[in-house]
Amino acid sequence: MDNMMEEIAQRANLAFSNQMEMLTFYLTDNQQYGVNVFKIIEVIETPKAITKMPHSHPAVTGAIDFRDSMVTAIDLSVGLGMEPVDVANDISYIIICEYSGTTQGLLIKSPNKLINKSWEEIQSPGQMHNAGYLTALTYDENRDSIQILDVERILGEIIGVEETITEEVIEASTAVDTSGHRILMVDDSKAARALLKNAMDQLNVNYILAESAVRALDIIKKEVQKGNDRPFSLIISDIEMPAMDGFTFTRKMKGKAKLKDIPIILHSSMSNPANRIKAEQVGADDFVPKFRPDEIASAVLNIIDGINKQKQGAQSNA
Repeated sequence: MDNMMEEIAQRANLAFSNQMEMLTFYLTDNQQYGVNVFKIIEVIETPKAITKMPHSHPAVTGAIDFRDSMVTAIDLSVGLGMEPVDVANDISYIIICEYSGTTQGLLIKSPNKLINKSWEEIQSPGQMHNAGYLTALTYDENRDSIQILDVERILGEIIGVEETITEEVIEASTAVDTSGHRILMVDDSKAARALLKNAMDQLNVNYILAESAVRALDIIKKEVQKGNDRPFSLIISDIEMPAMDGFTFTRKMKGKAKLKDIPIILHSSMSNPANRIKAEQVGADDFVPKFRPDEIASAVLNIIDGINKQKQGAQSNA
């Protein structure tokens, strides 16, 4: 607990000022890539003992022992269609990361440096040739590019993620009237947007998708200009996004008198307790890890059910 609170204290100012701390690293193409340090548990030299995993994806180098637990080592270079890291002959490294409650090892050629960046300095990758595997692009002090990978998509393709809601939750959804409700879902990852879309389709909930917090605010502004002060029953937002992160987006929404009562669920692969606490501190109504369709579906149903009961109570008292 003490260590967790120390981590929060060290990085809270970054989270609350639309900034991130990033570890940059190299793959076999010698391009500079980046990952949010909040996802990193530790960076280790690739151990000599790697257990091969038969019938696994080509990008899976094998399993390694990390703190008495077996962790899958995934060669990011192979995942991006490049030459593999030569673990047998070269010194290489593994970034031990936490993604949605699971621990993964990301095999890289070498780590580079830690840098702080404002999300305003981080751009959408646009039409770059490999933009499908990127969520953002930024530059270091030398104007060398840093590509921020869509690790969620890469992991989804290599080790797979749960995509469907269980029958139990689907059955529970029949007791909740979702008609007349509309959700705004905000995420820069195509893979994450597809998973959210799939979950809401299974619940028969209407929704609009936005690829950034800036775009989401624009959508909301246009709705309000039409005279719709409650354009959405609920907003689901990622945390890591170019231009504006989910914490800043939540604070902006909760700071507007007409919009502050719209519930916001922050939805992130960074599911450690520190982020849950920060989500509460910025005013989010809930926090749900990514790639847990039952949890996001249940959170959505609970909020919609609460709204329905509130309306029924108001009508009864009228």
